[in-house]
Amino acid sequence: MPAADAIEHLVGLQAQEPHEPYVGLWSRLVGFQPDELVELLESRAAVRTQLMRRTLHLVTARDCLTLRPLHQSMLRARMWATLRREMPDVDLIELGQAGRALFEEKPRMLSEAGRALLDRWPGVPARVLGDALGSLVPLVQVPPRGLWGQRGPALNTTVEAWLGQPLTESTSEARDRLILRYLAAYGPAAAADIRAWSGLSGLQDSLTRLRPGLRTFRDERGRSLFDLPDAPLPDPQAPAPPRFLPAFDNAVLGFDDRSRIIDAADRGLSVAGARFVLVDGRVGATWTAVSDATTATLRIAPLVRLRRRDTDAMVAEGRRLLAFLAATAKRRLVEVTGS
Repeated sequence: MPAADAIEHLVGLQAQEPHEPYVGLWSRLVGFQPDELVELLESRAAVRTQLMRRTLHLVTARDCLTLRPLHQSMLRARMWATLRREMPDVDLIELGQAGRALFEEKPRMLSEAGRALLDRWPGVPARVLGDALGSLVPLVQVPPRGLWGQRGPALNTTVEAWLGQPLTESTSEARDRLILRYLAAYGPAAAADIRAWSGLSGLQDSLTRLRPGLRTFRDERGRSLFDLPDAPLPDPQAPAPPRFLPAFDNAVLGFDDRSRIIDAADRGLSVAGARFVLVDGRVGATWTAVSDATTATLRIAPLVRLRRRDTDAMVAEGRRLLAFLAATAKRRLVEVTGS
């Protein structure tokens, strides 16, 4: 499928690290090439903005306009819970209005906007003011940040200035649609999984409305799991080829109960930015890629004991990934720890 369709199917790709979505799409799509996502970003058909769990996500422009209002209250609340001790006398409405004017004037880094407002709130660090503005004002990071093979400062402007359209209204119907889209990508899932993925609270009303039209299951803990009525359920015996995931991928972070995909002993790695390899559908290893002037190396560190055939398949997929990441390298090496 086209990259834009995949991004919408996944309800966005985690994009705290600017280039991680490229690996997420490469692992999921046949024949994906970086230029396809570059074109989406340069044409403003896709953007990077704060959304689920108050983290940056890559979404289509259409989704940005509808998803950001749904998450705005959560973003503000999580920001305030984190920063309120450092900005006790700051009027958030006034800060948001002042910050919006700065970002609409020209794209700026958050810290730059914070410094520009120090005269109003001299006792608050610029870093804190900037961090708060990232949640108070609907912003997008503008290219060249996020473009394949390029580096650029994290410059931000408002969603409306970049897309030339107003944000939509946050409604209960929009929240219902978000839950159905989550289930289409990640179900079956419990209410706690949807809450952990989105960061949103108050989902029970939506689930009550939607439940008659959903398929339900019970997991080993007795929790209700919800899914779309026509969603396929794979045969447990079907082989799952190895897949290399980028950092913070929602295939792992998109659940409260992550035991479905990662062992409890390794769960901490998922929030530390580790890049995982799925082996037979579960986290079986981590990976890193390093390069110098001539050589690119992919290093794989198993987390579980692997069968030889799984290791061979993982190395073969690793070679394909390295060819994608370092197409111009003269030498490309795949190393497996302990092999």
